[in-house]
Amino acid sequence: MIYIIAGEPSGDLLGGRLMAALKARAGGAIRFAGIGGPHMQEQGLQSLFPMTELTVMGLTEVVPRIPRILRRVRETVDDIGQCQPAALITIDSWGFTGRVQKRCQRQYGDLPRIHYVAPMVWAWKPKRAAELAGVLDLLMTLLPFEPPYFEKEGLRTIHVGHPVIECGAGQGDGARFRQRHHLAADTKLLAVLPGSRHSESGRLLPVFAAVLERLRLSQPHLRVVVPAVPHLVEEIRQAASSWPFSPLILEDAAEKYDAFAAADCALAASGTVALELAMAGLPTVIAYRLSALTAFVARRFFGFKIRWATLINMMLDRPVMPEFLQENCDAAKIAPVLERMLTDADDRDRRRRHMAEAMTRLGLGGPSPGDRAAQVVLDYIAERKRP
Repeated sequence: MIYIIAGEPSGDLLGGRLMAALKARAGGAIRFAGIGGPHMQEQGLQSLFPMTELTVMGLTEVVPRIPRILRRVRETVDDIGQCQPAALITIDSWGFTGRVQKRCQRQYGDLPRIHYVAPMVWAWKPKRAAELAGVLDLLMTLLPFEPPYFEKEGLRTIHVGHPVIECGAGQGDGARFRQRHHLAADTKLLAVLPGSRHSESGRLLPVFAAVLERLRLSQPHLRVVVPAVPHLVEEIRQAASSWPFSPLILEDAAEKYDAFAAADCALAASGTVALELAMAGLPTVIAYRLSALTAFVARRFFGFKIRWATLINMMLDRPVMPEFLQENCDAAKIAPVLERMLTDADDRDRRRRHMAEAMTRLGLGGPSPGDRAAQVVLDYIAERKRP
């Protein structure tokens, strides 16, 4: 038996893929216990309690729940003791999973302790690498540049690949999209993605509108497509009603990757979507703006200091996806770069080559991250069993 814990939807997705790969490699002769959501439950997990109890964000939301969370930690550790698993695997959510790992270290010293998804010690809280090294036996990372941060602290760390390579973003049908929406093959198409949260879209939609107004003079025949997440559709539709180019608002999530394949360029918020756009090979300009207070706190109190906000740029250490952040998130600065990208085919081709290089580093072209992680786990358990 393997005990596996995820505390939020992204971890549940990783956990479900890992469990499926473990079952495939073990010929189905493997059992699971732990905590997870629908993806892990599809693979046979009966969650000790609903994962949604752990999906908490924001200090004001966490504080009232601390007693209950600590009780759940005790219950989880007791359940691990009863199950006597061959290994404990925790996925992200270190606020909860770290407490479980630390208690298991004290109470079940011989239990192999594995964690999947590294904290962003390269961006903030660098001392956390030593904290993990003092608790865990093995860490599996999503990003290729992460292992050295933990290995120097003595923690065995293996890069297994990023789940974006399994998302299907590179398999869109651009010709089908253009035919469906009556767009000629030579019509320039710009994908606009203002974020997935109201806080993001509220700050970015006015900037994006100003960018489009500036592009109107040089690109009068440009078309714009906005793949919208369901809870932002109305907000985006209302904002885009005054934009030039008669934007096409997509409500069907199934069309998003087709839109990526059909588009010439993108203007997008920083975040996971940037990886999807890179996977699709779509040249992109990245824009993002935190509130002034949040930016100040991140820089001043948490030591949040990174050269790039976009993982593609971090891995290659160059602005493959040009970034316009905070005070630079300004239409007068963004529009000229986006205009050049729209009109310079050689520039777009160069950026596509760089994005392909980055995706290869993330694991594209090899075994799936879930399969790699499963092999790492099984190899480590077998190694621990050897006399």
